[in-house]
Amino acid sequence: EFENLSAANALYRPGPMGQIPVYIKNKLNPDSVTYLHPKLEHILNVTYGCMVYQEQVMQIVRDVGGFTMGRSDLLRRAMGKKKMSVMLEERKNFIYGKVAEKGESAILGAVNNGVDEQTANDIYDLMVEFAKYAFPKAHSVAYAALAYETAWLKLYYPVEFMAALISSIMGSSGTVSLYIRECKRLGIEILPPDVNESSGKFTVEKGKIRFGLAAVKNVGTNVIAEIIKAREEKGKFVSFSDFCTKVDQGVLNKRQIESLIKCGAFDFLNARRAQLMEVYEKIIDTVVSQKKKNIEGQFSLFDDAASSTGTNFSHRDELPNVPEFNEKVLLSMEKEMVGVYLSGHPLSEYEKELEKSATTNTSEIAEIGESENNSEITDGSRVIIGGIIIKKQNKITKNNNMMAFVTLEDLYGTVEVIIFPQIYERYREILQEDSIVLVEGNIDASEEDAPKLICNKITELKKEITPTPGKQATRKVYIKVEDSEHYKDIKKELMNTISMYSGNDCVIIYNQQEKANMVLPKKNWVNIDSKELIEKLKALLGEKNIAMKNN
Repeated sequence: EFENLSAANALYRPGPMGQIPVYIKNKLNPDSVTYLHPKLEHILNVTYGCMVYQEQVMQIVRDVGGFTMGRSDLLRRAMGKKKMSVMLEERKNFIYGKVAEKGESAILGAVNNGVDEQTANDIYDLMVEFAKYAFPKAHSVAYAALAYETAWLKLYYPVEFMAALISSIMGSSGTVSLYIRECKRLGIEILPPDVNESSGKFTVEKGKIRFGLAAVKNVGTNVIAEIIKAREEKGKFVSFSDFCTKVDQGVLNKRQIESLIKCGAFDFLNARRAQLMEVYEKIIDTVVSQKKKNIEGQFSLFDDAASSTGTNFSHRDELPNVPEFNEKVLLSMEKEMVGVYLSGHPLSEYEKELEKSATTNTSEIAEIGESENNSEITDGSRVIIGGIIIKKQNKITKNNNMMAFVTLEDLYGTVEVIIFPQIYERYREILQEDSIVLVEGNIDASEEDAPKLICNKITELKKEITPTPGKQATRKVYIKVEDSEHYKDIKKELMNTISMYSGNDCVIIYNQQEKANMVLPKKNWVNIDSKELIEKLKALLGEKNIAMKNN
């Protein structure tokens, strides 16, 4: 029955949870329902003897105490605003009544209506207690109707429902990430952005959800409209040059094209993103130059032929033979451009370890303090959470000690972790960006800002990997950086460089300020036999900051 959905809303959010066992007991055994007075039965029978809605209180004070509709509504407002003083003032009127005064109607009173004084007091006590969580039935019914409708849509049209849902919150990357996880749970595949297929919003494509271009950083509505217009009027794009030719370059700039490359919107070309990143500016300049020549009337024989047939001057791009960025760089690009990882997640291979060791996740922490929070986690709770350190900011205290503010990311979102000096000193070697860790600490939700985690302990989250014979690292390359800020400044270029020279030689970052080593994951190891790699590293960091060692 729909009435059950409405009651569930009122009882559970933000409702009288103490009444839930009584409600369930009475619902299962209707004959056991009792009332303080028979006059309450026709009012509370629909909720099995429990006070659940504000409207029920309004009817009780009218039918039992003789209040007018207007006065009962004033009492309802007092309950809604938690004005206990007004509730107490009306007790006497409810029990004993009130003689009519100028401009006011008389109040009969419960005693004059056949209810004994003690029972009348008990009824009013129950209403005063109820005022702490009073909930309007109109709200509860509306929420129940929405819940029923959305549940029906999610059950029978899950792909369409999730596409519309994600489109509605595209500005919140944390929520998008959470809903994409839900799609994965439902078995719904999320297709990456694609300049040939994507619309502005998330759309349904053959039972899958296509990522919307409006979710891509730097890509505005005017750019999206131009891309869609170009492919509809001139045909789908068959090469990167074809795309640049068909789309008005007056609307689309290099930064926006770079964003589209990084998020994988050109992956349908079967070109590596590293290749496109290497030459996209050159191709754009060539296309712009060619268009300018056409405008000025400088046609070649082939230009004229292409123009007359409506085709583009290049259906095939000349791309450099450079290796693709490693998985970590590709994922980082996706996260930078759309706020979520598309082709994978740095923590995917650690899901079992996280499930086994962590007691909560960032989604549950973010809900602390919200009325719909179903978690038992509250301010001060001790928790364990696992994730990857994506940002670290050191700070010197007044006592000249080092502490840090760390942003930890898991499969659902991010949380700020505060690490005070004593803890920082103990775990400083682990506290490096890209480290995958378990953090144990206490929730701090005392401020209006998002909840934080006060760190007590950090351990490195390790995955057991069986070594491949002959593949163990026997050589190491040490890269010295001045401090964390220096590493942050050169990190992007460094990762791009080493990704082009994959191998089995271990890469170690040495932080001079903190006197700590950080071993990069095996997927970031290199081949130090490459003279070109060593030259590039020395050019980036200086010859004295690069060293090779054999075990």
